[in-house]
Amino acid sequence: MAPKIKDVAKQAGVSVTTVSRVLNGEKYVKDDLKARVKRAIDELGYAPSHIARSLVRKKTNLIGVIVPDLTSSFYSTILSSIEETASLNDYNLLVCNIIEDTDKEFKYLNVFNEMRVDGIIIMHEKLNDEIRAFLNKLDIPIIFSSVRPSDQTFLSVIIDDYAAAFDATNYLIELGHQRIGFIGGDMRDVTSGQNRYIGYRGALSERNIPIVDEYIRFGDYKIQSGYNLMKEILACGTHPTAIFAVSDDMAVGAMNCIHDHQLKVPEDISIIGFDGSQLTELVRPQLSSMEQPIQDMGKVTVETLLDLISGDAETPKEDIILKHKLVVRNSCGPYREDK
Repeated sequence: MAPKIKDVAKQAGVSVTTVSRVLNGEKYVKDDLKARVKRAIDELGYAPSHIARSLVRKKTNLIGVIVPDLTSSFYSTILSSIEETASLNDYNLLVCNIIEDTDKEFKYLNVFNEMRVDGIIIMHEKLNDEIRAFLNKLDIPIIFSSVRPSDQTFLSVIIDDYAAAFDATNYLIELGHQRIGFIGGDMRDVTSGQNRYIGYRGALSERNIPIVDEYIRFGDYKIQSGYNLMKEILACGTHPTAIFAVSDDMAVGAMNCIHDHQLKVPEDISIIGFDGSQLTELVRPQLSSMEQPIQDMGKVTVETLLDLISGDAETPKEDIILKHKLVVRNSCGPYREDK
């Protein structure tokens, strides 16, 4: 049989309470007692039960994470930052990739509750009534990262998506473009769908530039979606001279489509993406992008959640809005009269 904590106590000649204090890293245990306990642990090959220790401490050091799609370069990057920050704070992650499946999300949220996670991070905003009701009943700190669902009462760590989309579109206008297309996301998403579309329209309207419906398409943020939507736009006849895509993945798909139609980026069509993911530097030409501070977003999300878990009085009471930044690379160029 595997040795138990009482066996360690007997071997070390100390109380079970002392062994427990050593295992939990508590202070005020004499160095010689610590050494005896650790020596007994090594001699017996004792492995403390994580579950048992969690019950005693009423803390699991687990964070549940709901990710909508791990194949996205944005989500894989932010998750890496979340994991790194959690690990530095002695927390482990339970990551659930729901692939936009709300039934699967509800199942995973129940698992989080049963596993007694200390906190939950959610990175999507399409919440149905059942999930909303369940979240509001949970006695677990919850934070949203990169999104802000409508009518939600939890903190979010986000950027100003309207302003970022406005600035991305305005950059193309400053380059002289007036036929500017839009490859958008899911309009059920307030943050990355609606706000970015409204920002695009706002920039064009402010400069009295016509909004051409044939140049506007909506997809699912993925590379193939960007390719397919760009193909539809090119089939309209006179093509736009610039495209704003609301994800780097879709921008890359659009670039591939432009290439397959014997056109060039940026000579024939300029492209700007959104997110600032690793893809931007891997493609050719390198992709200009409205960059979200993805690494900081993951770090701030975890640190704020840990403050919520600890009950820190200094925890922000309102959403944390980080700064976006335009990163200019080679996929955008000035408008050319011959186009």
